[in-house]
Amino acid sequence: MAVKLNNTGFQHAQDLLAHGKAVYDERDDWSEHQPSAEDENEFIRTHGLPEFGKWHLGIDDEHAENTKGRYKFPYGDFERVHRCAVLSAESRAGQYKHFDIERAAAHLHGMIESLKPAPKEREKARR
Repeated sequence: MAVKLNNTGFQHAQDLLAHGKAVYDERDDWSEHQPSAEDENEFIRTHGLPEFGKWHLGIDDEHAENTKGRYKFPYGDFERVHRCAVLSAESRAGQYKHFDIERAAAHLHGMIESLKPAPKEREKARR
């Protein structure tokens, strides 16, 4: 698999975080927070594959440009960047030696940590 950094997706994530569009969730929350296949398909129907691709840190150039399988390492829910998704991407990218993606995810992780809400704010957000 030839997976490389999706610079467009990385820039999109940075822009979202610069505007405070982040969810400061727990490491293991991604399985519950990630969009379903149905949500992904609806997003693609509404916005197209190029916009879908902006929500991923990796591109697998062994997959055709017009397929969902081309995009790897999702980081959000089509509205906000999720800390749990970034942590997952950082870990998996390092595990599979996709070091450019691992570094990008680590950078996003740092950006999210700088946005970390106060404890009372986090409690309100969970309700």
